[in-house]
Amino acid sequence: MKRERQNRILELIESREIATQEELVDILRNEGYSVTQATVSRDINELHLGKLTGAGGKRKIAIAPVGDLHLTNKYIRVLRDGFLSMDSAQNILVVKTVPGMAMAVAASLDALRMKEVVGSIAGDDTIMMAIRTVDETYRVMDKIREYL
Repeated sequence: MKRERQNRILELIESREIATQEELVDILRNEGYSVTQATVSRDINELHLGKLTGAGGKRKIAIAPVGDLHLTNKYIRVLRDGFLSMDSAQNILVVKTVPGMAMAVAASLDALRMKEVVGSIAGDDTIMMAIRTVDETYRVMDKIREYL
C-alpha cells in the first residue's frame, strides 16, 4: 500500500504542478487513498521530494536533483518494481512496465540523468524514450540492464 501510494505521488508530481502538501493530500483522498498530512509529509521526505520553481515562477513539489546515493537507490527500486521489458526501434527505446507504473518508472529513468536521453513520454504501461543515436540507444539499454 505504501509503495503504491508513493509511486502514485511520483506520478502526480510529474504530471501536475502541485504546490502544497495539502493539495497533494486532497488529490490522493479523491483517488481513494486514506492519507493524512503527516503520512504525505513522511512520503515526501522518504522520496526526497522538494520544492522547485515551475512554470511561471510558481513553486511546486518535485523530484529533487539527483546528488546522493540514497536518493538514486530509491529511483532504482521504483525502476526494478515497475519494469517488465524494453525494445528499440532505431533511436526510440520502448519500455514496458507493470500497468499504472509507467509514469513512476519514467520519472526514475529521468532522474538517473542519462545524457543520451533527449526525453521520454509515459502512458499507463509504456514509456517511449527518444535517444540521440542508435548506438546510444544500445548504451542506454545496457545501463538500464545494469540497474535491474
